[in-house]
Amino acid sequence: MELSFLPHAYSLTMRYRLYSSSEETVQGRSPLRSVPADGLQPPGGHGLQCWPIHVSPGKGTQVWKSGAIYEGDWKFGKRDGYGTLSRPDPETGKYRRVYSGWWKDDKKSGYGIQFFGSKDYYEGEWCGNQRSGWGRMYYPDGNIYEGQWQKDKPEGEGMLRLKNGNRYEGSWERGMKNGHGRFFHLDRGQLFEGFWVDDVAKCGTMIDFGRDEAPKPTQFPIPKVEVQDPDGVLREAIAALMNPEEEDT
Repeated sequence: MELSFLPHAYSLTMRYRLYSSSEETVQGRSPLRSVPADGLQPPGGHGLQCWPIHVSPGKGTQVWKSGAIYEGDWKFGKRDGYGTLSRPDPETGKYRRVYSGWWKDDKKSGYGIQFFGSKDYYEGEWCGNQRSGWGRMYYPDGNIYEGQWQKDKPEGEGMLRLKNGNRYEGSWERGMKNGHGRFFHLDRGQLFEGFWVDDVAKCGTMIDFGRDEAPKPTQFPIPKVEVQDPDGVLREAIAALMNPEEEDT
């Protein structure tokens, strides 16, 4: 099988011969030199299925035996720059875009969009094939997270907006609510502000917030707190949660 390409810097058609039954084929441009279709076969007939093996920086397409296709920029034989990865749908057979964005050293790095399914996808920053930096994740249940990521999980400051309109704004660690945060119960017109540990609210204060506009407000408003120093009490509770060892001693 022969593939013909017309490099942008040359009027000479360059041909590549595909060899053996390796799992992938590479098609691309090389401004360095042209190898005729009857050129030498790589030793053993294994490895990369096109000759020459050394591909200069430029644009190209790679096809895997599974049917996955990458189209985009290359550098020293690796995906580097902007490119799109697509896979065939197991039901329809039609190609579905999996990732479009930036690559570095054959890994997703920089801004890109990853499609996990028909309704769930991520758009934002990547580092070494992991979501890292700022990003927005659309989940299949209708929830949306927007904020900071690290090692493929929410980490730092971020907001989780639920399908019903309620939302959490605050700190995240290891993909869970951890630290200071506020949870807006807009469906019932209340706001909780406090401290979370592994997705569990440990202490805080609840106040009425937008109760008149809430679709399902509570039957009675929250009574006024009569504690002399409610902020001081909350600070002590948070300090105890953040330093449990001191409390034990």
